[in-house]
Order: sequence, then structure tokens, then C-alpha cells
Amino acid sequence: MESAEIRRRWLRFYEERGHTVVPSASLIADDPTLLLVPAGMVPFKPYFLGEVKPPFKRATSVQKCVRTPDIEEVGKTTRHGTFFQMCGNFSFGDYFKEGAIKYAWELLTGSVADGCYGLDPDKLWITVYLDDDEAEQIWREVIGVPAERIQRLGKADNYWSMGVPGPCGPCSEINYDRGPEFGVEGGPAVNDERYVEIWNLVFMQYERGAGTGKDDFPILGDLPSKNIDTGLGLERLAMILQGVQNMFETDTLRVVMDKATELSGVRYGAEKGSDVSLRVVADHIRTSVMLIGDGVTPGNEGRGYVLRRIMRRAIRNMRLLGASELVVGALVDVVIGTMGEQYPELISDRKRVETVALAEEVAFLKTLKTGTNILDTAVSDTKSSGGEVLAGDKAFLLHDTWGFPIDLTLEMAAEQGLSVDQDGFRRLMKEQRERAKADARSKKQGHADLSAYREVADRSGTTVFTGYTDTSDESTVVGLLVDGLPAPAAHEGDEVEVVLDRTPFYAEGGGQLADTGRIRIDTGAVIEIRDVQQPVAGVSVHKGVVQVGEVVLGATALAQIDVARRRAIARAHSATHLTHQALRDALGPTAAQAGSENSPGRFRFDFGSPAAVPGAVLTDVEQKINEVLSRELDVTAEVMSMDDARKQGAIAEFGEKYGDRVRVVTIGDFSKELCGGTHVRNTAQLGLVKLLGESSIGSGVRRVEALVGVDAYNFLAREHTVVAQLTDLVKGRPEELPEKISGMLAKLKEAEKEIERFRGEKVLQAAAGLADGAQDVRGVAVVTGQVPDGTGADDLRKLVLDVRGRLGQLPGQGSRPAVVALFTVANGRPLTVIATNETARERGLKAGDLVRAAAKTLGGGGGGKPDVAQGGGQDPAAIDEAIAAVGRLVAEQA
Repeated sequence: MESAEIRRRWLRFYEERGHTVVPSASLIADDPTLLLVPAGMVPFKPYFLGEVKPPFKRATSVQKCVRTPDIEEVGKTTRHGTFFQMCGNFSFGDYFKEGAIKYAWELLTGSVADGCYGLDPDKLWITVYLDDDEAEQIWREVIGVPAERIQRLGKADNYWSMGVPGPCGPCSEINYDRGPEFGVEGGPAVNDERYVEIWNLVFMQYERGAGTGKDDFPILGDLPSKNIDTGLGLERLAMILQGVQNMFETDTLRVVMDKATELSGVRYGAEKGSDVSLRVVADHIRTSVMLIGDGVTPGNEGRGYVLRRIMRRAIRNMRLLGASELVVGALVDVVIGTMGEQYPELISDRKRVETVALAEEVAFLKTLKTGTNILDTAVSDTKSSGGEVLAGDKAFLLHDTWGFPIDLTLEMAAEQGLSVDQDGFRRLMKEQRERAKADARSKKQGHADLSAYREVADRSGTTVFTGYTDTSDESTVVGLLVDGLPAPAAHEGDEVEVVLDRTPFYAEGGGQLADTGRIRIDTGAVIEIRDVQQPVAGVSVHKGVVQVGEVVLGATALAQIDVARRRAIARAHSATHLTHQALRDALGPTAAQAGSENSPGRFRFDFGSPAAVPGAVLTDVEQKINEVLSRELDVTAEVMSMDDARKQGAIAEFGEKYGDRVRVVTIGDFSKELCGGTHVRNTAQLGLVKLLGESSIGSGVRRVEALVGVDAYNFLAREHTVVAQLTDLVKGRPEELPEKISGMLAKLKEAEKEIERFRGEKVLQAAAGLADGAQDVRGVAVVTGQVPDGTGADDLRKLVLDVRGRLGQLPGQGSRPAVVALFTVANGRPLTVIATNETARERGLKAGDLVRAAAKTLGGGGGGKPDVAQGGGQDPAAIDEAIAAVGRLVAEQA
């Protein structure tokens, strides 16, 4: 029975019995405590915790899941895999133990003709929790399972909780006896390799308290309602129904292994080591496809790193199997072919999935080649010195300089019998991060002692920001620093840092540049503010110069921002939100924000994308943004809980730290995003947005740069002037410009080719004369000399080879040794090409040796093959001496 059919039967069985079919949720967990969905019940977690009232009493699903804690065991055992499908049925205060057990037994043992799986009842063994008499009684008296095939296990095996205080309850597992060839008899309590767990029924009926381990926690009492959460491993059931030895030989994974054997030439079953690699490839490539399909892109953090790690393990294992070409594309195609029936979105999104996967393979192969060579050297040095631990600094060098993941270093070192000093590696990584943070801080806050800012916060509290509604505000100077040190006063000309108790000045953050403006002291002093930072959370530090008068601690002040600049930045920030949403609409959720900068009248926005955004797509994005502007949508901000923001669908920047209360900026019905910056009140205030283009700023990250408002208008006005000038020059209409300019460039290219051809012919005309002037040096025909300056390297090479060919055609010289060494000056530097024929090489005259001798005289270097080589230097005046050096070396070796 194929996996797709197993899935269909599951959903149909429970739907016919009153369960609502719930589609699989994305692998990207909607839960800040999880990177990826690891279990089938995760999407139903709010219902079990009582956070949300379930819209149904019964539900069923086949949930995509990924678990990676045991990634090193993948391929070595029959059961460990990173991606799996969990079939589940759920009851929320409806049926309980007897209902769940009856349904499970009927589906497993009912006939195939009746839509069930048709397992032999005598092959099934049951485990229940130690004191769960009720469950055992149902299995024995209601279902009829013999007592000898029911075993009781403890909390570690047959009790479920989320690992934190909350719902919990005993479990009952259904296990399948695969037969004596898989081990000794005695049931799952004795041998879980022979007796494979296929289904776990969780009876959620109690509330647990805090504890220190999986089985060390108190039971606080009964839940208000009893629930059912079950999980059947689709891959494990497929292994049984398809009669194969392990999950890797089931239909959805075996075809991937078959493609891997085709690409590598290694047969499955031939050798244990290669079998493990083939299983790793099959599992990891399938997992990668499912993750990319749900919007994950390879990266160095979070779920992106999970994807990168498993992809790179798969690629490396293909290299270990002997594959030398790009393989990921073909493997991905097979996965989509076999999983597409169950998840049609893989088929519709095939191109993006393949693009992301191929880009990661190409990037990793470059890293792998260099990193492997360096690692091999480090391993060899460690072993030769009698060591058994690869030094932490070696692992850090591989990671920091060559991008070699520490997980791969650990794995490859272990294959060669070495461990790695992980503590040393982590220490160096920590030091590097601290240096980077210190450098970033010093660039923003100079060398001021942070304790000075903390003292202000302890003494006067944090700075109240009033800039969302006000552009000026009365306040008090609660902190004053001159040259990074606390001071009671500052005078005209002093560089100062001022802390106010309240301020309308926005401190740089969230991609938005700081406000500038002035602080006027009640004594008449004026401070020109050029920057505002928050070196300590909640303390806004205004940096500037005292222009007039004296500033004293405790003075009353009027803080006034540059309103025109603020408005220009606000327009840019609102335009950034619109661009973010428009890109997500066009490219999908993978176009998540990776950074931004909002400046007066312009912005840049970084986002995730595996490839360049086509020009047509960028044009559509720009058009959509400007259409939103014309709709005159209101821009509003509201502070709410993080849970409420998530429920409203607000976009949060991944990796950003948010508090319990967050600010959500909403632009009509178009955009909703967590943001602490300042914005316009209506999209009509933006006027115009012009995207200037996009470019790559790193692996999988692109950058859009744009202009807003008057800056965008000025840009288009300049563009219009340029277009008008060009149309006048080419005597055509604006729409004809691309065709006319393209034609001109084509003609220019043809003319350059013709000039190049004439120049080459002129150079080769000298070949006959040079060959005729060959000198005899101890029986070797030698041609040396300097050709006109400006001759390019390619033309010089052609000339040398032509002369060598002509020497072989002269009367009586067909088998005579020949050496041709010609020199020129190109771009102010000497250049030489030297060639030898086969007879000369037989006498030990190699072009590479001759070039090195000549280049050394010229003050440079060179090299090449024995038949032809090239070199250069710094001193054109030394060409005659270099020619003489070639003649002497020929005479010595001939």
C-alpha cells in the first residue's frame, strides 16, 4: 500500500466518523518556543492548553513534522529520520479511552476492502501505563487482546506531557511484531527493534506541575475535560504494509535512494557504509524539499541553519559516494514527484524549491573543497603529533574563514578518529561576537563608560519618548557628558551627550535613522543635535555640540526636532512597510525582512530570496506600492500583547527581541507589522515611490533601494531629461531607444572585432621574418626578440606559436629542437611568452623553466606547461637582459 493511500485511508476513516479534517500546518511553527513543528498535536496546542476554544469536538490530520536532535543517527537505524508524517485523531472533551482504542483497533485490523489497513491482530502488542487499569481492561475485555500481549511500562515510556506545567496523561502504545529475524521475543518491553511502535494513544486527563525531568513532576489534579491526542507514524506503518526492512525502503524514500545510486554508481546493499550514506541522502533531501516548500531558506541561524545543515550533510554524503557533478536538482525532482500527490503545493512551487536547493549546493561545494583540504591537513598534523583532539582554533579557523560548519567539522573529524575541542571553539566564537559588539558600540557611542548611562537610568529613570505625537517638548537635562565623562556643565564648542527625562527625538533603531534638531536651554544656550542613540535600554543619548552659552545639569530645556527631516524619514519608513508586504505578495513568505535603513527621502530594504528578482516582478511590486498610495489608506499604530499581534497576523522580524507589549503599525487593509518607528498618517503623504533596483548582499539575501516623495520626483525628472537628450541624439522616439541603442552597440562590437582581426593579422605578418632569423644555439633553433609595445598577451601567444610552427616547416629543420621567446611591453609592464617543440622538450628544454628565468630578470614571475608558458615583470628596461638569460639557459641545457 503506497504512502499516499495510507494517508487517504486515515483521513477518510476518521472523517466518516465525525472528525473534521484539518490540513497539515506549515513546518514553520506558529509558536515562539519552537523553530519547527516536531509533533502532530502542535497545531492543536492552544486547544489543549485552553487558550482557544476548539471549533470542533473531533479532528483528524496528517501533519508534516521535522525533528533533528538525533540527526547523527539517521541512516544508521531503521527508525531515525528528520522528516515524518504524523497521522493523528483528536477529541476535545468528546470520546475518551474506549472510543480512541476502538477506532485504532478497527482501522489497523479491519479489512483492506473496507478501507482499513488489514494488519494481523495476532502481530499487535499493547503497552499501557503502570497504574492505568482502565486502559488495560478495555484492551482485554472490549477489544479482546490476550493479557500476555499487554505490557505495563513506567512514566518515561508511557506518560505524556509537554515538558512544562499543563495537560498530561497516560499513554497506550500499539506495537507491531516484525518477527524473529529482528530479534528475541518478549514484547516491546524487551525488544523495540522487533516490536516497533506504530501508534501512540495519549489520554489527556490530568494537570501536571513543575518538575526536573521527563518523569519527575507532580500531578496536580484532573483537567476540566478529558481529551484525546493520538499519533501514528505514517512511515513506520508504510514499512510494515510494504513489507520492507526499514523506513528508507518505503516508496517515498526508496525512489530517492535509487536516484542517488544512479547518480553515484554505488549500489544499495553492497556495503554498510555506503548504505548509511544513501539513507542520509534520501532522508535529508526529502526533508530539505519539505522545508523549502514551506518557506525556509538556508541560513546561519534558526530554522535556516537547520535546513543548511541537513542539505550540506546530504551533499557531502553524495560526494562520499563518488558523485562528482551537481546532484541536488535531480534528487529534488524525484522528491517532488513522489511527495507532490500528498502536497500539491510542491508541484506548483517547483521552480522556487529547485532554485533555492541548487544555490545552496553550488555555494557549499566551494566551501567543501577548500575546507576539506584544510581539515585534512589539520587532522594529519594532530595525528602526527600523537594527539586525539582537533584544536578549537583549527575548528574556529574553518568556520570563520572558510564557512565550514562546526557540525561538519565534528562529523568529519570523528570519521578519522578524532574529537574536537568544542569548548575552545565556543570560547573563540564568543570572543569574536564580543569584539564585534564592542566595535559596533564604539562606532555609535565613542568610548564613554556605559556605567555613566546606567547611573542616569538608576537616578532618573528611563527617557520618555513623546515623538509619536510631538515634534517639540519641554524637558529636563538629567544627564550630561563631555568627552565621554560625566560633567556638571558644558560650554560653547564642547562635544556633548545629553540625556533628557522626556524627548521627541527618535533614537536610531529598527532601521530608522535618528532625528536631528536643537535643544534650547532656558539660560539661552543652544545645542545642535546630530545623532541620538540608546547605548543602554531606555536611555536616549542626544549627541551634539554646544553652539551658544552654557549647559548645566538639571536645566530646563526645549527639545525641537528637524521636522522636515523627520517627515522625510517617516515617509521612507512607511514606504518600507509597503515594499515589504508587496514583496511578500509577489515572492511568498521567504521574502522576509533581513534588515533596513530609513533615511530622509530614501530607504533600503533587505529580504530573503534565493535568486535575483526579475525586472518584471520588481516593476509589478513598484506599481502595487504606488497603487496603494493612491488609495489614501490611513496609517495607525496600536500597542497590544504579542499574542494579540500574532492573532491579527502582524509581521514580526525573525530574530528580533520583543517584549510582552508590542506596537503594531497598520496601513489600511494592506500591511500590519510590528514596529517602533515613526510613520505618516496616510499613504497619500508619500506622494511617489521609485524602486531603483535590487542586488545581492550575501547568500540568499537581496537588497532593494528606493526613493520616496520629492526625491523620487527629482530622480524621475532627471531621468526624463536624459531620455529627451538621448532621443534627440538618435533621432527617434523614447520607446525606440532600447532598439536603436542596441543596434549601435552591436555595430560597435562588430567594428571592434574587425579592428582586433586586423591587429592580429599585422602581428602575425612578422612571424615569417622571425622564423627566418632563428639562431643556432648548440643545435637548437632559437628565436628571441621584442615585438612592438602594446601587443596583448593573446596576440603575443598566437605569434609565438605561429613562429614555432614555421620553424618545423623550414628545410632541414623538421625534427630540429626549437625555442621561441618573444617579449613586449603592455600597459607599461614587460610581458613574455615562450614555447618549445617536442624535440626540444626531449632535450630537457621546458617553457616553464625558461619563463621563470626570464621573469625573474624582469622583476616578476610566471609559469605554465612544458610546451608553452607566460610571465611578466616590473622593469621594461630589463627585456634585453631577459632575452640574454633565456639564451644562456638554452645553451646550458641543450
